[in-house]
Amino acid sequence: MKRVWLLVMLAVALAAFAGDKDKYSDIKIKVFKEENGKPVRNATVVLHAVSSNGKQASGGLNLKTNEAGETSYDGIPYGTLRVQVIFRGLQTHGEDIEINQAQQEIVVKMKPPQKQYSIYDKPGAKPPGIDPDKN
Repeated sequence: MKRVWLLVMLAVALAAFAGDKDKYSDIKIKVFKEENGKPVRNATVVLHAVSSNGKQASGGLNLKTNEAGETSYDGIPYGTLRVQVIFRGLQTHGEDIEINQAQQEIVVKMKPPQKQYSIYDKPGAKPPGIDPDKN
């Protein structure tokens, strides 16, 4: 009797797991500037599925935001989705989102560009091959 119960539970668990593969989500993405909350019009939104081992799938989707900073796509399979948002003059945003609801909203707050880091910013550091004393 215990074996029958165990087999029934295993079958239910496998059916539930297999059912997730056939589930799809309608996603809406909203993109705003972090500093003032204004929508980012014409931002590029790149979507890639990510496998269970963390590898990004080939292909993907390229979307553009409208005047309200929004874009959407219907029929995204449940699982991990890599979302990149690119807009000239703002820092590129990237994150992995778990898609697990029939309708899902993703809000992205884009930051201003950050100062670039250089090892030559240290006091006394000289770039290789350049000797200011010889010029």
